[in-house]
Amino acid sequence: MVRTEDIHKTFGDTEVLKGISLTFEKGKTNLIIGRSGAGKTVLLKILVGLIAPTSGTVWYDDINFTQLDKKSLREIRMNIGMLFQGSALFDSMTVEENIRFPMDMFKKMTPGEKLKRVNYCLEVVGLEGINDKYPSEISGGMQKRVGIARAIVLDPEYLFCDEPNSGLDPKTSLVIDELLLNITRLNNTTTIINTHDMNSVMGIGENIALLHQGRVAWQGHNNEIIHSDNELLQSFIFASPFLKELKKKAYGV
Repeated sequence: MVRTEDIHKTFGDTEVLKGISLTFEKGKTNLIIGRSGAGKTVLLKILVGLIAPTSGTVWYDDINFTQLDKKSLREIRMNIGMLFQGSALFDSMTVEENIRFPMDMFKKMTPGEKLKRVNYCLEVVGLEGINDKYPSEISGGMQKRVGIARAIVLDPEYLFCDEPNSGLDPKTSLVIDELLLNITRLNNTTTIINTHDMNSVMGIGENIALLHQGRVAWQGHNNEIIHSDNELLQSFIFASPFLKELKKKAYGV
């Protein structure tokens, strides 16, 4: 479990986060949604320690993440997997080398043990046998899956994903969503996903937090969205006239 207590973040005279208190549940897909500028990316960076909050605390289970020294922070980060928006694969490395990179950084393992783990992670994401391919030789959707394989190679307790479906076609996006959901349930991971994708929200959103102007505007399960009377949530989810009409036909609301 990851939770925040009254997180504030100010850049110069601009307060981006204005008291964020949230709980991200273990074994569930926790989604952070909201319009551009709502504070989603800033919150995600604070959660993984890339930037520090102006005030407030982040907790990893019973550990105060915001007060850790460098040694303790390194230990926690070994339990964190991160899927970046653009996959962030190293172009000069093969798929196998990209996935192995975190193990080279953090683990004392034999080459054989590393290869076994790489192959297992490739199997999990459905990409067996592409070890020697370079990122430029595979599709964008495959690159995302390689990014997921690298994110889970250390068997993390916490998995963070920044816009995992960005730039993907709808069919591939569904594959990525299902993959993240399966990994979360299989490993009982605390998975936190920053997304704009409404298919993801309605499909795998087990614990959703809507941010609006740096505050939590709504939190709940995707099953609660349709009949919620929260105007900010409704205007965000059903922003297009087409979706509004579909909702009216399907639910009469």
